[in-house]
Amino acid sequence: MANSVPHLEELRKMDRAHHLHPFTDHAAMHPGGTHILTGGKGVYLQGEEGTLLDGLAGLWCVNVGYGRKEIVDAVTKQMTELSFYPSFFNSTTEPAVRLADRLGQMAPGDLNYVVFSNSGSEANETALKIIRQYQILKGKPNRMKILTREYAYHGVTLATASMTGLPNCQIPYGLPLPGFLHAPAPYAYAVGREKEAEAYGQDCVATTRKLIEKEGPETIGAMFLEPVQGAGGVIVPPPGYLAAMRKLAREYEILFVADEVITAFGRLGAWFASEMWALEPDLMILAKGLTSGYISMGATVVSQPIADVLMKGGYFAHGFTYSGHPVAAAAGLANVEIIEKEKLVEKTQEKIGPYFQKKLQEFAGHPAVGEVRGVGLIGAMELLPKGGRKDLKPGINLGITGAGKVRAEGAIVRGIRDLLAFAPPLVITEKEIDELFGAVRRGIDKLWD
Repeated sequence: MANSVPHLEELRKMDRAHHLHPFTDHAAMHPGGTHILTGGKGVYLQGEEGTLLDGLAGLWCVNVGYGRKEIVDAVTKQMTELSFYPSFFNSTTEPAVRLADRLGQMAPGDLNYVVFSNSGSEANETALKIIRQYQILKGKPNRMKILTREYAYHGVTLATASMTGLPNCQIPYGLPLPGFLHAPAPYAYAVGREKEAEAYGQDCVATTRKLIEKEGPETIGAMFLEPVQGAGGVIVPPPGYLAAMRKLAREYEILFVADEVITAFGRLGAWFASEMWALEPDLMILAKGLTSGYISMGATVVSQPIADVLMKGGYFAHGFTYSGHPVAAAAGLANVEIIEKEKLVEKTQEKIGPYFQKKLQEFAGHPAVGEVRGVGLIGAMELLPKGGRKDLKPGINLGITGAGKVRAEGAIVRGIRDLLAFAPPLVITEKEIDELFGAVRRGIDKLWD
């Protein structure tokens, strides 16, 4: 089909000549050419391949689905009235103020202040600088080390990629930088302990304690955790694990940061995973679902005690030209209103999330599946080669193969190492979930072909 459309071939030619894609093996992509999408409505995308059901919500972000006129209208109105003005120079714009107020009111605990940015990476980078400044102002300049976990994903700047616990994000760039520590993730399946996941989670906590004591708790400024580790493989925390990690941070007076770039705004059946698991973070990181991906925006939500220290600490020399961009803020406000009006959080918790998990669990006995796991509207499926788990080897990348086969059956999912990841828009229906997993089943039935 692609070869019969000269327009697409011209785009591919330009793409090969001038476009470096993020997270892409260009040598593998360019012989066949990039996929070009042209439209979207609800949970469906249109492109050269026809209609595809988006089982990953873009990149874990299009929570309210594609083509929402409410967001388009809000953005158009704001662009017409005031397309841009920064929040520098003791100035700001109404949408930025209203969104900061909305998030401050919504966020759990004493998370009352917001620093806006353009992405999750920038929001985490902002948190890192806030933590450093806070520790210095509190007379603890030695607390500069940052503790995260293996399989973590916190971004791709030099500092946030150092926090990220994925070798492919670090090795090509000579990372991590000094001062970034990685504790084990509660990824029980990866170590063959999925049948004792809770005990393995507590072992990870114990190992984290040893790491803290080895490094010296007085040198560690903060612990960053994704409540569910998304890009690392949809690693769902076993019972008691997050509470134990939060308790550990408190015990050693280490700031606790919840990276909710993926988990916030209804993905797990709550506005914030921090509420679900009573995490009481000192800072919370938001992006993706904040605008449902319609416009780039990130946010670092700061607790009252930290904000008090910062505001009394003199000049806050951090920010971006587009921090609190009025158009992005208008999109965020409209997006939150849709989630509230359509009760998408409640529907995910009470109806669609449980149905999604039920259909996911039906794959547990499939010969090409080693494990399924998930919560709310996020899930993963570990894939197996024909010889079973003993034949799994680094570099097989069954997830990439599997995602390609599922796409050929009409649905987009994400391939990560040897697993498939799912996170459809929150507006998905039971019928569309059936359609999604129908494509998944047809795809993995052909995995060994």
